Amino acid sequence: QLQLVESGGGLVQTGGSLRLSCAASGGTVDYYGIGWFRQAPGKEREGVACISAGYSTNYDDSVKGRFTISRDNAKSTVYLQMNSLKPEDTAVYYCASVYDCAAYVVDEPQYWGQGTQVTVSS
Repeated sequence: QLQLVESGGGLVQTGGSLRLSCAASGGTVDYYGIGWFRQAPGKEREGVACISAGYSTNYDDSVKGRFTISRDNAKSTVYLQMNSLKPEDTAVYYCASVYDCAAYVVDEPQYWGQGTQVTVSS
């Protein structure tokens, strides 16, 4: 029963950085894994990263070494630091609660935020 709100998206040049935030309310975020997903026009949703309640992390190969997911339970917020951005990263980014970060790519998330647009210019 979490409510999730993403923020931090915007327009950035290739090679630039953005930090996305996922603010949670309506529940104790400590108990949830939180995943970041993205969807570009005409493409299926894909998993980007996930952080478990135990702070374990998972990343899609396309973002490894460039993106970092973290969480601050005291602030009920999960972050996605995105560095070395590429035009291919352009998408709407969503956060969602997940049952298991180990299976976040294939399992259906529980609750979604509304998304935040990330646009990387070439």
